Amino acid sequence: MKFFDEARIEVIAGDGGNGVASFRREKFVPRGGPDGGDGGHGGSIWAVADRNLNTLIDFRYKRIFRAERGEGGHGSDCYGKGGDDMLLHVPVGTVISDLATGENIADLDSDGKKALIAKGGRGGLGNLHFKSSTNRAPRQCTPGEEGERRELKMELKVLADVGMLGLPNAGKSTFIRSVSAAKPKVADYPFTTLHPNLGVVRVDENRSFVIADIPGLIEGAAEGAGLGHQFLRHLQRTRLLLHLVDVAPFDPGADPVRDAHAILEELRKYDPALFDKPRWLVINKIDLVPEEEREQRVAALVKGYGKIERHFVVSAINGTGCRELMFAIMDHLDSHGPSKDQDDDETTAS
Repeated sequence: MKFFDEARIEVIAGDGGNGVASFRREKFVPRGGPDGGDGGHGGSIWAVADRNLNTLIDFRYKRIFRAERGEGGHGSDCYGKGGDDMLLHVPVGTVISDLATGENIADLDSDGKKALIAKGGRGGLGNLHFKSSTNRAPRQCTPGEEGERRELKMELKVLADVGMLGLPNAGKSTFIRSVSAAKPKVADYPFTTLHPNLGVVRVDENRSFVIADIPGLIEGAAEGAGLGHQFLRHLQRTRLLLHLVDVAPFDPGADPVRDAHAILEELRKYDPALFDKPRWLVINKIDLVPEEEREQRVAALVKGYGKIERHFVVSAINGTGCRELMFAIMDHLDSHGPSKDQDDDETTAS
C-alpha cells in the first residue's frame, strides 16, 4: 500500500430539517390547535483515530464527505428523524486543521480518540412552539440550520519514541533492519527510503520502544532539494533523535563533519524546537574503516561535530555496537519520561 501522509478534504455536515406549520384536524375536535413538529438535526462529521490504519490514502481518492440532513417535521406532533453522523477513520497521529483559518481542530494522538470536525445543523421549530394565550393559531415555523462546511488539511505525524536523521545512504535503513523487525528497502543508491518506516525495538521482555526512519535529508532541503522537508514532521513527536553519520563515505571528496553540520542547519531552518530536542551522534559503518584508523577518524568526527550529549560507534550491517546503543536509548527513555510536546498534547486533549 502506498504511504500518504497529507490530504485535503471538504466536509459538509447535514442541514437540519425544516419545522412544519400544521393544525390538528379531527372530527368532533374543534379548534384542535397547532401540532407541527420540529425538523430533525443534521448529521455531524467526526474524525476518529484507528490504530489499524497507517496512511491517509483513502482521502486521496475521495475528497468530499457529506453527512445526512435531518428530516422535516410532520403534523400530529411528529418530529423529523435526525441525520446519521459520519465517522472518518484516520491513522493515530493525524493532525487536522482548517485550511481557511489555519486553526488546529484536532490532534488524534491515541487510538479511539474522536474529534468533531463539522457540526450538523439544528432542526427548525414547528408551529406548536409558537402557541400562546394571544396566538392560538400560529402559522410560524422555522427552517433548519445549515450544517458546517469546511475545507480541511490532514497531516499524519507518526508516533515514535526515537527518530533517525542523516544523509541518504548513511545507513539508516540498514540500522532499523538490524535492531527491529522492520524491513525497509536497502540499496547502494540514494533515497531508497521514500516514506517513513517504523520499527519496534525490544530490549527485553517488558521493555521496548518505537524507532522511526525517514527519507534522507540533504543540504538545500529548505529550498526543495531532494525530498525536501516534507517528512521532518514525523520527528516532531519523538523524544530522542539519532543523527547517523557515515564515517567511511565512498566519495573521496566527502567530509562527514561538513555534511553533518549541513543536516543540522536544515533541521534548524525547519523547526528550532526540533533542533533543540535531545540528539545523539551515531557514527556508522565503522567496519569499513581500517582498524589502525578507526580511533583517529572517530575522534576527529566527534570533535568536529561540536557539542553533543553522547556518541556511539556502530556498524549497522554486522550489529557491532547496536545492542549497547539500544539499551542506552531504553534507559534514557525510562529516566526522562514523556516529552514536553506529549505533555502539552495530553493537557490540550483533556
